[in-house]
Amino acid sequence: MPTAAPSSLSITLQIVSIVFYTFIAFICIGLPIAVIPSYVHEQLGFSAVVAGITIGSQYLATLLSRPMAGRMSDNVGTKRAIVLGLSGILVSGVLTFFSTLVESMPAFSLGILIIGRLLLGVAQGLIGVGTISWCMGAVGTEHTARSISWNGIASYGAIAIGAPLGVVMVAEYGYTSLGIALSVLAALGLVLIRNKPSVPVVRGERLPFWAVFGRIAPFGASLCLASIGYGTLTTFITLYYLNRGWEGAAYCLTVFGVCFILSRLVFISAISRFGGFTAAIACMVIETLGLTLLWLAPTTGVALIGAGLTGFGLSLVYPALGVEAIKQVPNSSRGAGLSAYAVFFDLALAIAGPLMGAVALNLGYGWIFFCAALLSVSALGLTLLLKRRAY
Repeated sequence: MPTAAPSSLSITLQIVSIVFYTFIAFICIGLPIAVIPSYVHEQLGFSAVVAGITIGSQYLATLLSRPMAGRMSDNVGTKRAIVLGLSGILVSGVLTFFSTLVESMPAFSLGILIIGRLLLGVAQGLIGVGTISWCMGAVGTEHTARSISWNGIASYGAIAIGAPLGVVMVAEYGYTSLGIALSVLAALGLVLIRNKPSVPVVRGERLPFWAVFGRIAPFGASLCLASIGYGTLTTFITLYYLNRGWEGAAYCLTVFGVCFILSRLVFISAISRFGGFTAAIACMVIETLGLTLLWLAPTTGVALIGAGLTGFGLSLVYPALGVEAIKQVPNSSRGAGLSAYAVFFDLALAIAGPLMGAVALNLGYGWIFFCAALLSVSALGLTLLLKRRAY
């Protein structure tokens, strides 16, 4: 007798059991994200620019390590890539803890802290690619959208929990508690993953990373253009509110995050039903509307609606375009494909700050959302071209 196909619930549970390691990793990324700048600026006495570089060093490390993360996932297996990533977080936690012990030597403390941030960035790349590739190997490439979506829910949800938790921890127990928490969480992940069965390495032709990158690039470019809106909102919403004389910027981020996660939970099946291109196009229209409302918002209420629509629209862009992008590479180079695709999201976050900072400096904070909306429209146009070319 033929075996029954696994139910939707059992597939989701399989995916969740794997992206749990993404959740642990991003809790560790979220814990220090809101408190490291103040530590560098106020405790160590460095400028706000140095504080920004310290935070940004992690994202630079993630960006530069993407090719290595993809190769590891393809060649040595997804579980081993995740184990290496968790080990990196553990060492990062130890270094973060040690940096707070030598606070009396600011330059030395900062150097150790930055090394820890670099390790955390590399670990983020390894675990992000490893978990999605592991999910696809476990449940099949036909569930790529669901795998990417649940991985995103785990990461964004973890940061949403970790950032305020880090603030509370520092207020109650001091900065030394950060390093301890990172080390304990990473050690917990390493213990739990020990007996989890891995999926076999996919045999076959391994395309060079830059060959994969070339195939993925058109889809990644569209993702990058659309995702600058995310980087703009998360980076500048507080300053935008201050510029308008408003209070409650944190609520804007909360509404964005809630709508983002709800959209992924409720509408993820739309990608398999209507296709990645159609889902991405619809979402980009909604995102553009949300960014336009933020640009024109006369009140905080309208700004909240704009943030909600932006989160709702951005939610499915990454998995929807990802489904189409991964079709361009063989399964044996799946990890490299996921890495190449993720580079473009990293790039969006890297350029959103300086690009929109220049816009705010010359035109005012409101115009950053107008420019982000224009870039979203550009992403929409490129996606329409890719859809036409595909069919």
